Amino acid sequence: ATCSKDECASMPCGTGQTCDDPSPTINSVKDYTCTCDNDPATKATGAKATCELDECASNPCGNGQDCTDPNTKYSSQFDFSCSCQTDGSIVKIGAAATCERDECTPTPCGVQQTCVDPNTSPKSLKDYVCTCSGDPSTTATGTQAICEHDECAVVPCGPAQLCTDGDKRKSSTSDFTCTCMNDMATVSIGKASVCVIDECSLSPCGSQACLDPDTRASKTSDYVCSCPGGMPSKVGGIATCSMGSVDECTTSPCGLQQCSDPDQQATSTGDFICSCQTGTGTATGMAATCVLDECLSSPCGSQVCTDTNTDAAALSDFICSCQAPSTGTATGTLAVCMLDECLASPCKAAQTCADPDTSSSMLHDFTCTCNNGVKATGGSATCELDECAADPCGAGQRCYDPDKMYTQQHDYVCTCISDATRTQIDAPALCSVDECASSPCAAGQSCVDPDHGTNMLKDYTCTCVNGVKATGGSATCELDECAVSPCAMGQTCSDPNTSYIAQHDFKCTCDSDLTAFQIAGPAQCIYDECSNSVCGTGQVCLDLNVSKHSLKDFTCTCANGVKATGGAATCEIDECTSIPCGAGQTCYDPDTRYNMQHDYTCTCDSDSSITQVDGPAT
Repeated sequence: ATCSKDECASMPCGTGQTCDDPSPTINSVKDYTCTCDNDPATKATGAKATCELDECASNPCGNGQDCTDPNTKYSSQFDFSCSCQTDGSIVKIGAAATCERDECTPTPCGVQQTCVDPNTSPKSLKDYVCTCSGDPSTTATGTQAICEHDECAVVPCGPAQLCTDGDKRKSSTSDFTCTCMNDMATVSIGKASVCVIDECSLSPCGSQACLDPDTRASKTSDYVCSCPGGMPSKVGGIATCSMGSVDECTTSPCGLQQCSDPDQQATSTGDFICSCQTGTGTATGMAATCVLDECLSSPCGSQVCTDTNTDAAALSDFICSCQAPSTGTATGTLAVCMLDECLASPCKAAQTCADPDTSSSMLHDFTCTCNNGVKATGGSATCELDECAADPCGAGQRCYDPDKMYTQQHDYVCTCISDATRTQIDAPALCSVDECASSPCAAGQSCVDPDHGTNMLKDYTCTCVNGVKATGGSATCELDECAVSPCAMGQTCSDPNTSYIAQHDFKCTCDSDLTAFQIAGPAQCIYDECSNSVCGTGQVCLDLNVSKHSLKDFTCTCANGVKATGGAATCEIDECTSIPCGAGQTCYDPDTRYNMQHDYTCTCDSDSSITQVDGPAT
């Protein structure tokens, strides 16, 4: 025997659930079904169903965000919303919202620049400020600052002059120096130097002969005024010409150095003075020892200058060295500075840094390369990008980015939470459609879309003023039945009521006979009596007037020409059938045509030679 056992009798489902045991037998165990009363779509077999699920209980939004689950039914998941406590307008459905975004991480500014993002809200972009570390007054918003400006790049000094911009900060202008190459002591700031001045051009000696032995601009008052005959002479002023004077400098005892003889008396010798023209130093009665530190004229600019030999005769032996962290030295000229920007580890961890040009004039040209090949120049690369972080799908939709590689963009998928079959790639899905929004009905008709679901299309109705309606398209409010020419040729159609609900009321009227008409069909304007086979077999019928008012005017014509009007013609008649000859005679009708009568012959049976036409023989 099969014993019954209803598992639902013990109320295993609990309060708020309905239990159903499809097979209440003792051999069928754990097959009962528990269905949530408030959510019939949620059920479980052999156990209690989970009817409620507050998704906010697991704190999916994290700290600093408020979580709201509008529908705690178990079948309704991923509909919770996260809103930022700092900005309630920032909301994301089904995941934590992005409340903070510091644009300075990673830094978009260049090397030796500081980055500050005054507003880290994800809605406030491109407001970060880049400030030059060595020049705080030079800043840029939303892009890298231009920290250096070498004024010497436009060659502001004259020919044979050395330009040095000791301070390349953009805020520091007109501070470049122009140094005469033939006279390192002649320097001008912010403009070209005047390197050559011939003092004799100003006629300082009057009528005496004038000689300027050194026309360098830094050498002034070194012109020599000479008396007639060359003796005596004076440096830097008019000579006192007298008999017996001796200028010891006329024999150039100082060589290339400047010579002056303060006492040109013949009795006073060895008191001439030698002064260095290059560098510093003087001596009496002999050549001076000249000292020149070439670094004093700043020939290296912003680089470090070292002059190991200050002998004035040893020129262009100064050494220019690059400032750290750059490297490089040069003797007698500016050094070519090299700077490998990768030494400062500007790239993020696991990124490869490469500096293609290590010259110090080529900054921010280093590249950071991710393991997946994505690279960036002048800053860390963005190796991965979760496109869903920007919430591109909007409320009521779930976003999924299958490939977060930076090179794989525009592949995110938006799925409607209300209808998981509705998806869209690289754009929000179409979750709700009011078909009436596109005005699908004809003018004068009202449109109603009872269900805006995207799986319920073509369910809108168009309703005419007269009540006629149609579903999924415009209604036909008016219908002129004559438009399709329902009447036969030679007939006129009229439709007294063109309302769509008043059909089959059109009228066909014969043009030839206005009294002949038909409702909802062609009128019978022609009535050919011959169409009813009114004549006998082998007879030709002809209706001379086919009007239905003209009847019985047809003719039937036999093949032998016999005809009749209004009925079948009698084409043949055998006159012998009436036995016109009587007994003892034989009757013969040679031509039975109806128009060939009275031609029959009676012949006596006892004597065939006795005959009579059209009557009995005697």
